[in-house]
Amino acid sequence: MTSHATSTTAVPLPRRFYYGWVIVGVAALAMVGTLPGRTQGLGLITEPLLAELGIGRVAYAQMNLGATLAGALFAFGVGSLIDRYGSRIVLTVISAALGVVVLAMSRVEGNAALLASIVLTRGLGQTALSIVSLAMVGKWFQRRLTWAMGVYTVAMSVGFMLAFPAVGALVLSAGWRQAWSAIGVFLIAVLAPVAWLLTRAKPDEIGEVIDGERTQDAAAKSDPVNGVRVSANLADVLREPSFWIFALASAMYGLVASGIGLFNEAILAERGFAPDVYHRALAVTAITGLLGNFSAGAWAEKRSLRAVLVVAMVILGAALAALPQVSNVNHVMLQAIAMGLAGGFVMVVFFSFWGRTFGNAHLGRIQGAAQVITVIASAAGPLALAWCVESTGSYAFAFYTVAVAVTLLGVAAAFVRIPEP
Repeated sequence: MTSHATSTTAVPLPRRFYYGWVIVGVAALAMVGTLPGRTQGLGLITEPLLAELGIGRVAYAQMNLGATLAGALFAFGVGSLIDRYGSRIVLTVISAALGVVVLAMSRVEGNAALLASIVLTRGLGQTALSIVSLAMVGKWFQRRLTWAMGVYTVAMSVGFMLAFPAVGALVLSAGWRQAWSAIGVFLIAVLAPVAWLLTRAKPDEIGEVIDGERTQDAAAKSDPVNGVRVSANLADVLREPSFWIFALASAMYGLVASGIGLFNEAILAERGFAPDVYHRALAVTAITGLLGNFSAGAWAEKRSLRAVLVVAMVILGAALAALPQVSNVNHVMLQAIAMGLAGGFVMVVFFSFWGRTFGNAHLGRIQGAAQVITVIASAAGPLALAWCVESTGSYAFAFYTVAVAVTLLGVAAAFVRIPEP
């Protein structure tokens, strides 16, 4: 007797362009739009703003600390809104709201209005808009998340590399108020419409195709069989030591970057360098950060994010210990290269680790929790440096201390247990 059992052969769907790469571009543009809410962005207008409004450095650092901590509160609820309503509406509304606030900040006169403006730019920009930008990529990519985040960080770095000198030149030529007005117009007239027109539903809602295979996002939320990832909820994630080690390591870089970003001109002046050296070093850091983004993205695709973070902490610790010793322009540029590479590595880890390790069903909430930690550290950085220079007369003690902390976090990252997806 002949068996007539029927066999079926899976026929892969035809390959076509994956819309997730458009999402990567929109997300990178959104992250560049956070510039007025970031310490490096405020650093572009710090000197003329302090001179015009007559504010002291320590007082400004204290104002920045309070505003950044208050802005961190905006993280609560943003992740839930993304998970519930999607990125399109949330990104459009936050972009437009940030633009309105930046326009208002360009017209401030007193300290109270300045404080309120910085609180809102920190909250809407550094916190809320950053969370949306990061979550967008994490929700669209699963198998190639680290590669997508590498492309995202490169695009974002290019955007910042173009934005920083452009805004800086506008500040020098037209004043900080005109520069801030231009940013506000960009957020309202460019970023918000782009967000509304190009952002689409996440893959499981529209049946997108990834290299001929339909996405398994819905199954990933519930099916622990056949190697499909189960997404952890926020309560589970907060009980994992790896979450805290990776978040604190990323936050330590944020603390350093914010402190140096706000007072870098004064830091280099202490070593005898003119302001133009600061601008050149900023460009070098941006360019090498790009190299770090690309290298880390390619490396993490085949290796572990743990190794990327450990190397980043080693480079960052060495760069911080070297900063108080720079004595010529070549030293400054080498230190800037090290800072850029470390920053590029840390960014890829911070952008990729949560989705890759814990899944994407609750990624908005998880990303928001990690963002709160980095925002608090970023707030503390400038004030810690201001207090240090006021107490000791130099920035050196702060850099040596943070270099030790960074090294210890690198050691912890090398040995902490990371859950298997």
